[in-house]
Amino acid sequence: MQAFEGKPDEITERSTERMHFRTKPHIKRAIQRAAALSGVDDSAFTINAAYKAALETIETHERTILSHDDFQKILDALDNPPPPTQALRDAFASYRERLLNQ
Repeated sequence: MQAFEGKPDEITERSTERMHFRTKPHIKRAIQRAAALSGVDDSAFTINAAYKAALETIETHERTILSHDDFQKILDALDNPPPPTQALRDAFASYRERLLNQ
């Protein structure tokens, strides 16, 4: 495990921010052991693990996976949009009115 994984410009970025947290003794011991086995200090190990988890969480929430059927339905709706409903027309009218009254 490297001390930090990231884009080249991120690797040279100075570490100026602090994060403070408390943990249970058994968690600290496990992190310290894993860090030693990886050849890095516990701070680098913890930061790298947290950063990887953060990127995975962000990616999971920013990506939508569709079945082939759902993808085709979306494309069809884009190519052949249904006519606007009354609720949509009302929403546009309300928006237009608020915009003009500013």
